[in-house]
Amino acid sequence: MVSDLIHCLRNRKLWFPSKTFTFNAASLTVIAVAMKLPVDLSNPMHGVADQRTKLGSMAFMCTMMANLLPSLATMNSKELLTNIIALDILVITLIVSVCIQIYTGVIGDSHDFNLLVKGTALFYVAMLLILLIIHTCSELKYQAGHETALKGLELQQPGRLTAEKLKQHVKNHWIMAVTCSPQFITACSATTSASGVICVVSIALNVLNSALVISETDRQSYRSDYKWSIPVIYKIQFIGCLVGTIAPLCRCYAALSFKLPIKWIWKQVKVFKVESYWTQKLYDWKQSSIPFSVSSRKIKIVILNFKVIFLIICIQLQKTVVVACKMIALIPIFFVICVLFCIRCWKWFKAMFSASSIVMGQNPEQQENFNDLRWYVLQLQDDMELSERALKSIPKVVNRLIKKAEKQQPSNLVKLLRESKGFEGVGKYGSLHVLPLFAEDYLDCWSLPLVTLTAIAVSLPQIPIVDRLLSSVSEGLTYVTLVEESLNATDEYVSIQKTAKVLWLEVEVSNKWVGNNLKNHAPEVNTARLILQWFKNTAKNMVTEVQFIDIRSANGNSIYRSICANSMYRITESILLSYHTNIDELSQEDLFTELSSMIADILAACLTNLPQVIVTKCHESVIEKRESSVNATVQLLGETTQIIDNLQDRELP
Repeated sequence: MVSDLIHCLRNRKLWFPSKTFTFNAASLTVIAVAMKLPVDLSNPMHGVADQRTKLGSMAFMCTMMANLLPSLATMNSKELLTNIIALDILVITLIVSVCIQIYTGVIGDSHDFNLLVKGTALFYVAMLLILLIIHTCSELKYQAGHETALKGLELQQPGRLTAEKLKQHVKNHWIMAVTCSPQFITACSATTSASGVICVVSIALNVLNSALVISETDRQSYRSDYKWSIPVIYKIQFIGCLVGTIAPLCRCYAALSFKLPIKWIWKQVKVFKVESYWTQKLYDWKQSSIPFSVSSRKIKIVILNFKVIFLIICIQLQKTVVVACKMIALIPIFFVICVLFCIRCWKWFKAMFSASSIVMGQNPEQQENFNDLRWYVLQLQDDMELSERALKSIPKVVNRLIKKAEKQQPSNLVKLLRESKGFEGVGKYGSLHVLPLFAEDYLDCWSLPLVTLTAIAVSLPQIPIVDRLLSSVSEGLTYVTLVEESLNATDEYVSIQKTAKVLWLEVEVSNKWVGNNLKNHAPEVNTARLILQWFKNTAKNMVTEVQFIDIRSANGNSIYRSICANSMYRITESILLSYHTNIDELSQEDLFTELSSMIADILAACLTNLPQVIVTKCHESVIEKRESSVNATVQLLGETTQIIDNLQDRELP
């Protein structure tokens, strides 16, 4: 819970999504261990501190369930069913154990308090079951809204995508990803507000008992076999309750502040309306047929009638719980209104005495921008709009992330790209006059010729600045890989891309090319022409060896060697043909300059696809993955802003 708290505060996520503390087998096991005291029926615990610690564990259970609430939204139906059944078993076991202890007199004091804690735990279990229906019923609506918003995005991006257009594009998608995030929607629901209130009540009761536990220092207070561990357990769980209450409280605040203006709150006060999405799935089940065949007509009628009656009860129970949650959610409304009113008064007071601020409100242009942003807000209720405050806070996160990412620009790569003036080097490495070594030539990709050209540059013994080129290519291949994975992800390309990754590891780490040491040429191989000829002959011999292997017995290493050799042969032969009679006059420094220029041109040509990659990565169809996908896109945009600006004015071939 502390980890989630720190993560959300650092990223300014006021709705506090669950990232670390989520529903899974491990967390449920740890919770079961933490609830050892309340379920222990074999150890009499008649001490005052013993009994208070048991009740403190119940309060801690309520706090944990409130913090686990948003993580339900990230699961599919199968995971939800499994985890909720496991949680039900755990909570019911806990409640039954406490009831047995109350009935047998093991817990003899403060029965009302125990009932309150048990009721709170039961209420959280019921609320978790309701959330299963909420997300199941609303998912299709989110998908439809996402498709509608995507059409608007496509219409807003004419012509070439500049860095500024991409920033706006990413902001729009960030708003969509956040507002359609299941955890965000859960945080803005009435059940979340109700859980926040219940969590506060639970911690308040626990605080009242803390003084009694801490003040009881005599040995008679700890009359169980747990002895000195009782106060340690209580204090740890009490701290957990205090820390764990922060997130539900903030979610409660977010659920209300994000829903302003005040007309929404007034509507909630006037009428407790149960929206259709709360019960739509239950109505669908009620009207559906039996999913299995029954031979007897009478039995079929009985089953159908039982199903209808059962679902009618469920629908009414669902409506009752929703109305009850909305009634409970009204409790913090007054406090939230007071807080927001104080904030607005402070801003107004600050604006009155600020020379730089003429008016408190937004100018018409800014207001128009906010109206444009509202187009990308995906919400559960048609009559509920995000407040202007929430709408301003979400893009601010994007701006902060972009500025942070801009400090991580690949400096070596940027310097190398500045040396490229066009895209001529793209055509040099694969001359049409060079025939492939195989009857069927391999497909090409961006990364393989880059690695091959770098391997040749590394082999030049008289070049001291080759390490700088290695660093530049290393930075560039990170983004080249993203381009290939986004735009060339078919099977025939993937095998070539994997070969390039393995070869680059060999070149960068070991200074080898397919097992051949790049730094230890024969002494006579000391000119540019001889080095190119050595690579060409080595590649040709390697292909000859592979051709003698029966294709049915060829392993991965043989294919890897043949792909690398074919690329090296084509590149070296193309360079030799391009210089023709002047090849003997080519020095190592000239060859290094030529290789660096080709590498820079290929990188530049490849990275002109970055805007398209950014747009593609924004369009994540899986709801649960949208926010993380857009977050990665924001990081990519921030890191490559300089590159995009540098390449956007070039005339594309």
